[in-house]
Amino acid sequence: MKITEANFLQSAQGISDSPSPDRAEVAFLGRSNVGKSSLLNTLTNRKGLAKSSSTPGKTQLINYFEIKFKTDNEELPYLFARFVDLPGFGYAKVAKSLKAEWNRNLTAYLEQRPNLQIFVHLIDSRHPLLDIDKNVNEFLKTIKRGDQIIVQAFTKIDKLKMNDLAKLKREYPEGIFISNLKKKGMIDLQNKITGYLFGH
Repeated sequence: MKITEANFLQSAQGISDSPSPDRAEVAFLGRSNVGKSSLLNTLTNRKGLAKSSSTPGKTQLINYFEIKFKTDNEELPYLFARFVDLPGFGYAKVAKSLKAEWNRNLTAYLEQRPNLQIFVHLIDSRHPLLDIDKNVNEFLKTIKRGDQIIVQAFTKIDKLKMNDLAKLKREYPEGIFISNLKKKGMIDLQNKITGYLFGH
């Protein structure tokens, strides 16, 4: 099974102006500058799908993308899901009032979206133990429903030495290890997503 189409659907500030919850959703979250936009573009094979910004914290909206998967099943040749690009956390230059509103909208989406199936938590492989990522991981574990899974995806592995990468893999045996630059780990991540959503 592979992604054949990926299109921007809409942006939303929160649940109230989000699209109808009629498709399974996969949320991508990570701190600013973890490589989220690059990962979405590489995963979907669409260069400009997610806009990456050189200003951390620039993406303040929840962005929805319609994803079409091609299967080998003649009766169900295509399956659909949505990828959801969430604002990066750990941003600095944002007014406190805006940050509070932003956090509230994000938290409401993560806690209350009924069709959200997979949390993909992106972590910079060079800094896997930052407090902010530990806090996010604990939060996701706290809110996770029985029909949801958390996937830890470690980005920028091309910047690690071989022995550091081997150590990281030992410490996170369930993790997925990604390099946008070398297109490593994309098939693993896609298979994890489709396997959970569609049983393929």
